[in-house]
Amino acid sequence: MLETRTQNTEYMRDNRMDLKNDPFQLTLSSHGLKLKREKTQTLQINVGLLCNQNCQHCHLNAGPGKKENMDSDTLNEVVAYAHRSKFEVIDITGGAPELNPIIAEIVARLSPLAPRIMLRSNLSALNDGKREDLIYLLKANNVVIVASFPSLNLAQAEAQRGEGIFKVSVDALRRLNKLGYGQKNTGLELILVSNPTGAFLPPSQAQMEKHFKQVLEKKWGIVFNNLYNFANVPLGRFREWLVRTGNLERYMEKLSSSFNPCAVEGVMCRTLVSVSWNGYLFDCDFNLACGIYMGYRKTHISEMPGPPETGNPIATGDHCYTCTAGSGFT
Repeated sequence: MLETRTQNTEYMRDNRMDLKNDPFQLTLSSHGLKLKREKTQTLQINVGLLCNQNCQHCHLNAGPGKKENMDSDTLNEVVAYAHRSKFEVIDITGGAPELNPIIAEIVARLSPLAPRIMLRSNLSALNDGKREDLIYLLKANNVVIVASFPSLNLAQAEAQRGEGIFKVSVDALRRLNKLGYGQKNTGLELILVSNPTGAFLPPSQAQMEKHFKQVLEKKWGIVFNNLYNFANVPLGRFREWLVRTGNLERYMEKLSSSFNPCAVEGVMCRTLVSVSWNGYLFDCDFNLACGIYMGYRKTHISEMPGPPETGNPIATGDHCYTCTAGSGFT
């Protein structure tokens, strides 16, 4: 998979990819828009593709047996980069970041380097009975937990993420609540992320958050701070499913026809830089998934004196329609 991404990126660079043939760039141009960087505030760190699940919607094809994992040498480079760049947010993702062998070191070394630290969790990896020390480390460092919880419907959630995952996730949320996460006046934030379980766009985020809060508290006594409701990105395993089921063309049409020029202002790539497990930089985790390097140039984190410069162009592809459909993806 990594070799394929690299080959695709080398092909684009070697053949001087004409950005005018990028449909997303054409859409931006037709609205008089350009996608360029503002001040980069967030360092997103993908610590590897190892995961205990094979989620249908995964844009990275993460799963069990994956060998891509950030090691200590790359972590040293990431820490040095965070030191010299002074980011406001550090966002740790994967795969399941909990499964990286040095995740405790990653959290401990990065937590002092930004006012806000986030860890993205599928909940089942965090609640597998082997992460007690990690959970208390996250709490001690006020790490925000951003947890995947795609649906309140057991059958839908397990169709996307695997049998038995729903109960494990509910148990994990209840455990986090007992530790103070999601509770008022604790400073321990618990954010849920919901994704549709098919080839359609999500409903209103505000309505979904209200519904999730009512149902989770009524049925299981679970509370949380906020819910983000995102469309699935047509990359990785989700794109493979779209192709296999004959839904790709229809889904891409749905995304592109839902393009909202107002959403461009708030897309995360304008203020975020993503670093892969082996230290290379991307404009976002979705570009990482398809091997499109930051600004179309292969740059290692050790080569960067600081954050990407304001005004730099952002690399795009047809998957970018996901982040600008409807209310957007921030």
